Amino acid sequence: MGAGLKKGRRNGDPVVAIDGPAGSGKSTAARLLAWDLGWTYLDTGAIYRTLGWLAWQEGISMEDEGALVALCPRLEGLSFQWNPRGEVEVLLDGKRVTPYIRGEEPGRWASDVSRHPKVRRVLLDLQRAFAIKGPLVTEGRDTGTVVFPKARWKVFLTASLEERARRRLKEMGMGEGKEAMEGVERAIKERDEQDSQRPVAPLRKASDAMELDTTHLSPEKVVERIKKLMEEVD
Repeated sequence: MGAGLKKGRRNGDPVVAIDGPAGSGKSTAARLLAWDLGWTYLDTGAIYRTLGWLAWQEGISMEDEGALVALCPRLEGLSFQWNPRGEVEVLLDGKRVTPYIRGEEPGRWASDVSRHPKVRRVLLDLQRAFAIKGPLVTEGRDTGTVVFPKARWKVFLTASLEERARRRLKEMGMGEGKEAMEGVERAIKERDEQDSQRPVAPLRKASDAMELDTTHLSPEKVVERIKKLMEEVD
């Protein structure tokens, strides 16, 4: 299977673009697929989360577009690295920043900074540069519509709100208490609304993307479905 997948179609970039809202399973699926294929991995959301974290560190308002744009060159030192457990670590200038950019608050930072047109424009080249390293698996909210519109394979993942909240709580190491569930569901709804209604690069399914509901699917099953798509398109 590997050789066929690496060949891909003659048209389009050798990129698997996985989009979807928070908690839909796109990050896990993208990591598993990239690891399995031995391809370069890109988490576009981590780029915006890191920018938000840098802004928070520097005391810069998430509304100050000019100051945020001025911070963007610091992201040129961003990279992704597999650790011995097969997990992806986010590095900035060689230093691990993964713990600082995960969770609900960094997610809100990412949503805030990604609303700015000039920020998105500046970071486009940074994201596309990852494809130069070879075949790429990338995930986010506009990878198939804006960042890699000519990706050979596009997938849009969805899941029920309850399942997405449950996954978020598990990711944060929290129990599924009623209050915690309601809080995370509210945060996800707000994020969905902000991402889908922003004027620049809103969250939406690309017209040529396969939609996959992951509510009742394991990450391994999701990857299996994506691989099947890749074989069909190849």
